[in-house]
Amino acid sequence: MPNTVSKDSPLLTGLAPVIAPDTRILVLGSFPGAASLAAQQYYAHPRNQFWKLVGALVGEDLYGLPYDERLPRLLAHRFGLWDVLAACEREGSLDSAIRKPAANDFERLHKLCPKLETVGFNGQASGKFAPQFAEAGYRTVVLPSSSPAHMAISFEQKLAVWGALMEEGDADPQASGQAPLF
Repeated sequence: MPNTVSKDSPLLTGLAPVIAPDTRILVLGSFPGAASLAAQQYYAHPRNQFWKLVGALVGEDLYGLPYDERLPRLLAHRFGLWDVLAACEREGSLDSAIRKPAANDFERLHKLCPKLETVGFNGQASGKFAPQFAEAGYRTVVLPSSSPAHMAISFEQKLAVWGALMEEGDADPQASGQAPLF
């Protein structure tokens, strides 16, 4: 389905998840911005700090790599990437402009990523889903947005909070016997 807004089809669809069976950390955004939808690439806007933040966490210059090389490197570090929304109506890229949101189907996540421990939420809009994931037994971290629209805090301040993704979590749904809810 095309990712364009028109009078006939105003629904935008998101990007496929970037996950693997050994994914330990999943970062969920809200919904791809206009630049990402146009490029069909996560965090394609050149001022978005996502690739620099995650690169700093894993000790590899992900931002300096071509996009098609970033994804395998991200997976090699056991990071996954997706959005909380599968589709919505929106003009522009701001989360505040999202209308008619439709959440992604997370029911199968524990089967697709059985080693998943931590779910990070890239910004407050996606962070609204944190309680649902915490109830399912995952460690959750609501992160300051990497978006160029959210530059109220410095890269270094954001990186300090994003570092929580790398901490070992207490929640292990498989070890506790608690089955994930989705």
